[in-house]
Formats: sequence, C-alpha cells, structure tokens
Amino acid sequence: MSRSVFVIDDDDAVRDSLLALLRADGVRARGFAGGADFFAALPGDAAACVITDVRMPGMDGAELVRRLIELRGNAWPIIVITGHADVTMAVQMMKSGIVDFIEKPFDPERLIETVRACLNRMDDLDQRQQARQAAQMRLGRLTPRERQVFDALIAGLSNKEIALQLKISPRTVEVFRAKVMAKMEADSLSALVRMGLMLV
Repeated sequence: MSRSVFVIDDDDAVRDSLLALLRADGVRARGFAGGADFFAALPGDAAACVITDVRMPGMDGAELVRRLIELRGNAWPIIVITGHADVTMAVQMMKSGIVDFIEKPFDPERLIETVRACLNRMDDLDQRQQARQAAQMRLGRLTPRERQVFDALIAGLSNKEIALQLKISPRTVEVFRAKVMAKMEADSLSALVRMGLMLV
C-alpha cells in the first residue's frame, strides 16, 4: 500500500532536501512550513508517517505531536528531527508516543531506514487489523454451542474435559470441534488458538 509521509519544518532548505530524499526513495512525500499549516490542511489519510522539527515558530514540535496523537492515536507514527539542545525534549516526546527521533545533522541513510521501518510497521498493523476483523466475522458464524466449544479449545481443554464441562459425549465434542475448525477456517488447533488470542 502506498503511504504518505508528511514533512513539517519551517526551514525551506531542510524541508526541500527531506522531500527530495524521500521522493528519490519512491516515498510519496508532502511538505508543510509549520504545524498551523499542517493542521489547516490536515490530510485525510487513514494512516501516514509524520516527520517534524522540534523548534518552529508558532506551534512547536512538542505541541504538534500532542495534538496529532490526540487526533490520530498511533495510526500516524511520528519521527522528530532534533538539534542537540532538544534531545531531552525528544526523549520526553518518545514517552508520549513518537516512534523515533533523529539528531541534526542527520545521516540521510538513517532517516530513510527509519521511515521505511515506520511504513513497514504500519503495514504490519494493517495486516493484523484485517486478520482480526476476518476472525471476528468467522466467530459470528458459530452457533452458541460451537462458541462454547471454541472458548473451551482456546482455554486449552481436551475433548474429554470439554465433554464433561458441556455434559455431552466426547464424540459430539469431536463433531462440534470439526465444525468450529471449518467455520473459523483454521487448518490446525494452533491456528485456532492464535485466532482466539487475537480476538482477546
């Protein structure tokens, strides 16, 4: 999936060089001269990566990060570019939710690697979210009795223990177990347990 990276820096030269660097690596990148500009034209992407400077006139990086996390949570990972004097602030910002900070003057390769890691993490989150939604949908197909068998299997109970708990025969448990596996599209018990843990 093609993701956007938004670069927020009041220094035109730094912003332009960052955009050029990202675009040369095939990243879709857009620049903003400051936090106010960025929020005034807040892009509608469901997920995007943000690179911001710390010291900027008007809204500084810390305020921008706080507002963006309020609005987007962790759907928009943030990388902060910081001067040596701002490292303490950058560490505080990591505690509040940014994914990384890069000190100036930055190494272009390090920046590109950080952005790639950021974008990959977003793809992983996407895939996990899709897998969770698919498992949730399959779970909705189970009958109440099948759901009881599913919950018992996830809890690690054997067929005999499930039979005792539900007051049915072990043979009936096997029939329900086969139905649960088919409806949940699980090819093994471990795959079923993984789905159960994903849905917790």
